[in-house]
Amino acid sequence: MAERAARLSLTEPGRFVVGCNYWASHAGTAMWSDWRPDVVDADLAQLAAEGIRVLRVFPLWPVFQPLVQLYGGGGRPEEMRHGESPLADDDAGRAGVSREAMDRFANFLALAEAHSLGLIVGLVTGWMSGRLFVPPAFDGRNVLTDPSAIRWQVRFVRHFVRRFRDSAAILAWDLGNECNCMAPVPSSDAAWVWTSAIAGAIRLEDPGRPVLAGMHSLGPAEDAHWRIQDLAELTDVLTTHPYPIFTPHCDQDPLATIRSCLHATAESRMYADIGGRPCLCEEAGTLGPMIAGERLAAEHIRTVLYSLWAHDCHGLLWWCAYDQGHLTHAPYDWHSIERELGLFRADRAAKPVAKELSRFGAWLAKLPFEALPPRRIEAVCVLTRGQDQWAAAFATFVLAKQAGLDVAFQYVDRPLREAGLYLLPSVCGDAGFPRRFWCELERRVRDGATLYLSHHDCMLSPFTEPFGLEVLGRERRTGPAEIVADGLEGAPTFRVASPIRLRLTPVRAQVLGRETDGNPAFARARLGEGTVYFLSVPIEHHLSTTPGAFHRPDASPFWKIYAAIAAPHLAGRALSKDHPMVGVTEHPLDVRRRVAVAINYSPARVETALAMAPGWSVERVLAGAPPTGAGASARLTIDANDASVLVLRRE
Repeated sequence: MAERAARLSLTEPGRFVVGCNYWASHAGTAMWSDWRPDVVDADLAQLAAEGIRVLRVFPLWPVFQPLVQLYGGGGRPEEMRHGESPLADDDAGRAGVSREAMDRFANFLALAEAHSLGLIVGLVTGWMSGRLFVPPAFDGRNVLTDPSAIRWQVRFVRHFVRRFRDSAAILAWDLGNECNCMAPVPSSDAAWVWTSAIAGAIRLEDPGRPVLAGMHSLGPAEDAHWRIQDLAELTDVLTTHPYPIFTPHCDQDPLATIRSCLHATAESRMYADIGGRPCLCEEAGTLGPMIAGERLAAEHIRTVLYSLWAHDCHGLLWWCAYDQGHLTHAPYDWHSIERELGLFRADRAAKPVAKELSRFGAWLAKLPFEALPPRRIEAVCVLTRGQDQWAAAFATFVLAKQAGLDVAFQYVDRPLREAGLYLLPSVCGDAGFPRRFWCELERRVRDGATLYLSHHDCMLSPFTEPFGLEVLGRERRTGPAEIVADGLEGAPTFRVASPIRLRLTPVRAQVLGRETDGNPAFARARLGEGTVYFLSVPIEHHLSTTPGAFHRPDASPFWKIYAAIAAPHLAGRALSKDHPMVGVTEHPLDVRRRVAVAINYSPARVETALAMAPGWSVERVLAGAPPTGAGASARLTIDANDASVLVLRRE
């Protein structure tokens, strides 16, 4: 098991794990108080047989540390006990920990090791599936800021990690399940202090294993209480839980369409790029039959698996192992979306999504390389202050994918990354980025880079000199902007929700798109050796907030704007595609060979041109059908929500 667990890396680039979150099939969150090792053994045997290799598991906090605060006169805190029993004067007692619960977890570890399963252990599990679980001693307290609660959490974590750190089954420690849901925090400083306390407690006892964040709903902005950058500073692996109905701008379109299929990848890449840490899609699922049926859920997750793998997102853990509709305790009694989320039904029948995970894991094991090399990246998307960063990032990622471009993210508070193309989407306010950032960006452009900036309501200084446009007036719009991009092939028309109308005149810029009254809206200008593009409307924010804007048959081809900007930067690609629902990544194996991953992000079979650059040819097909034709005339057909994976060779 130790050798096998070592290969299940959560931090090594290009490695990918397939697994699920686990509560026992008979009890859900009550598994530790209603401990049935025979049922758990059967669960783990079934999961292993279906190709599941990693489980995320949860020692429920009030079961493992069942503290009761006793009070004296005037409500003075007197003593912590387990019920009426004083805490023992030993290591477990001083940590307030239940020996019985710890012994049950030891039994669980032995079962996991026997079935060759690797575990991510969510330590402070005080929030689960919509219910708060805390020891009775902390009822009514803010467990993220109360000093006594934090002291006892640290004691519990240190004792737990010290007891089990020698287990070969444990791959990593997780701070806990969505601990940012346990209570509000007044500031990012308070969130940092709690995170530092728990992560530090883990590392005191086990400095060798990675620490996972275990949280969702992080942001990069200065006013975010739970910041990507802070969690990246304090943990080794960031995590996403990309459920559409809980993530802004994601509960818009059908599950198997491009926006929904790219959600997990875009969010995970945003976290990883901004944080500078690996990111794991730690929870994913459809939240039951009112979102999608079982067949559709499997098709969706097939696309998501290929996409996460191709973008170095380290793995996917499904939520969760078993349906819980037969359980009568809270939270299952409260929340309908918590009942039918399993890979397996209550009668142990496997759902189609379980078969999809199993198939993908088996396919990974047969690949001729152990780790997928990093993908080629042509552009950096810079997220700026004052905007809805996730809206800007998500739409940018989708548009870039449709245009055949691969992007990395950064926040404006970090030194500017090297790139040939910089995208500043939907910039807001009068302080979107500091002067020093602009000076560095302008220098890069004057040296030959390309800049694209779309305007939401921002104030830019300087403006006329770099962009080649002069503002004649600024006013609030009373309706959406209508723009004809007559400088693009086919002169597409776009209708965009936009708060501000700039009346513009070109000074030295070439106008590529105009509003219906002739007012310039999209323009290109030279700046030194480089090029700048200015778009007067925030297409990224508009697309993120508009249902159907990416996949509907009548959707405007906004991606063509990105395609025109990106074209000079794609010359180094071995192949190109022309279908907006197909995304392609290229991964150099060596100077002459690349892995190309072409993913169909739509629920319909598609055929796309897959023109190969001179000298390149297909050496091997690892998934899907091979292209037909050759060179610039090659074409590729990809089934609905599926992928083609090719090894390319240059002569």
